[in-house]
Amino acid sequence: MFGTVFGYATHHLDARQIGDVGVVGPLTPGADWEHLWQLARNSGRPSATDIELAQWILIQATRAFVCGSGRIAQFRQQGWKLEPGGKQVSFPTTYANRDHLWSGNLTVDGLTHDQVAERSPQTPR
Repeated sequence: MFGTVFGYATHHLDARQIGDVGVVGPLTPGADWEHLWQLARNSGRPSATDIELAQWILIQATRAFVCGSGRIAQFRQQGWKLEPGGKQVSFPTTYANRDHLWSGNLTVDGLTHDQVAERSPQTPR
């Protein structure tokens, strides 16, 4: 994998544990969550709203999770932390089974530096 590595997690707002919040952010050291929003803006319409950009981010994360063969790892019970700051968007209706998107700089317990570091095309695995 080349470039910034992003993580995708879900968060539950109550005891039902339905994963109503999608959480997306860069895992690569030194990468910033604003890079994610710039990717969305560059891939969408120039006039896209924050809700539309958040939907684009969420669908890309969902697509990578469901269809991606390039997934680094899947941790069902691993701890994760979203750093303060970032951006939160609430959807007017449920979108991709989520009511909210929280984005920010993300860390996941158990990932090694090699799993989240940027690689150049010449860097061997």
